[in-house]
Amino acid sequence: MITQEDVVLYIKNIPPTPGVVRQALTFAREGELIKAAKCAQEDPALRLYLKTLVNRPIYGFKNEVSDVGQIFGILGVAATQQTLYNYLLSLLTPKKWELFPLTNHQFYDLQASLSKEWENILIHLHIKDKEVYSAISLIPATIIVCDALFASKKKEVEQLRSVKALDYNTILKRLSGYDLFDLAAEIGKMWEMSDKTIALIRSASGTHQGLVGEQKMLAQWIHLLLFYLFSQSTYVSAGLNEFIDFQIDFVHDIYDSFSQVVPSI
Repeated sequence: MITQEDVVLYIKNIPPTPGVVRQALTFAREGELIKAAKCAQEDPALRLYLKTLVNRPIYGFKNEVSDVGQIFGILGVAATQQTLYNYLLSLLTPKKWELFPLTNHQFYDLQASLSKEWENILIHLHIKDKEVYSAISLIPATIIVCDALFASKKKEVEQLRSVKALDYNTILKRLSGYDLFDLAAEIGKMWEMSDKTIALIRSASGTHQGLVGEQKMLAQWIHLLLFYLFSQSTYVSAGLNEFIDFQIDFVHDIYDSFSQVVPSI
């Protein structure tokens, strides 16, 4: 059994944000991209990460982009903040995945796809809120934490899957009392994200009652985006699709709009 106290303790023991990244995030939140770029430039690992991430095919740049100031200028304030959160994920990413059969290349592709598709969705919805942009970065972070938590109970997890045919999200709930979205909310608290962001990611499970207005709309889009990406063959093979209990009634009224923004659905 993994108690909620174990989960909270594990999250608290995640290494603190490096000073350079913390300062860059502060400037990004304030809209000071030039100052944020100067901070980021001081960290060779962060520079390499930014270059590697934004030159992935999903971003569609014809020529390689390597200057940090240029990268931040292209991304804009909200996407820069989200990308810095994504960098924090790269510091947590295991050298070897213990439970999910993922390579880090596949994981970074997922991370890039989530970031870019979420950006396209928010552009479509005319939403520029930086905190909303950042919400999607909590999902890859949660996958990393799940892999580490499950690894400590690997035999128990494998037995539950083979004998009782349980999906990963059900196992996570049984072992810890959290589902994927609850766990994402706990990570959001550790990263000192806003209450709005934490409430949004938790509501994206599609199982919460009484959601209205913008929060419901954004939760619908996150839910459908995760279902769409996790349904790709690479992530089905890794079992990530098992974390999404698809709530078709929750998203049916945005499905046509989603297919226009993400035309490959």
